[in-house]
Amino acid sequence: MPATTLDPNTALVLVDLQKGITGLPTAHPTAEVVENGARLAAAFRKRGLPVVLVHVVAGAPGRTDAQPNGGGGQYPADFADLAPELGREEGDIVVTKHTWGAFHGTDLDLQLRRRGVTQVVLAGIATSIGVESTARSAYEHGYHVTLATDAMTDIDAEAHRNSVEKIFPRLGESDSTDAILALLG
Repeated sequence: MPATTLDPNTALVLVDLQKGITGLPTAHPTAEVVENGARLAAAFRKRGLPVVLVHVVAGAPGRTDAQPNGGGGQYPADFADLAPELGREEGDIVVTKHTWGAFHGTDLDLQLRRRGVTQVVLAGIATSIGVESTARSAYEHGYHVTLATDAMTDIDAEAHRNSVEKIFPRLGESDSTDAILALLG
């Protein structure tokens, strides 16, 4: 379903658009995803709306089938550096996370509530991991959720499709970057 409206106090939350993740092979070109994220960020900043830049610095320590020794491995020095194309500005909110979602173990909810935010627009990498986890939590925290589907991608095309087609319609409204920019006016 297309996005219908944006609340007056809407924040943009860009998940894991950072050097260590944008360099991974993905289902859709990361350059386009980052470009659309940057366009959204510029428009939100121009209107004085919050821009949240989320980056992950390490994985959660729990054992999984994918990481039997936990996610606390060593990453390259610039792994968590935000993509420079996002044009980070002094007023942006930067959230550092250690798990998939941007709410757990961070002050994101507090930062948004202090600013009176009632809706979030989400984008980033990976659709089925960081973006979906953040969308689920945003929905559970009572935010209206809008997902910019052309400003996200995944390392797995099927996982991306599943999130966009099966999960996101239950959490919010999805649309293109251009359609969301049009709603901003």
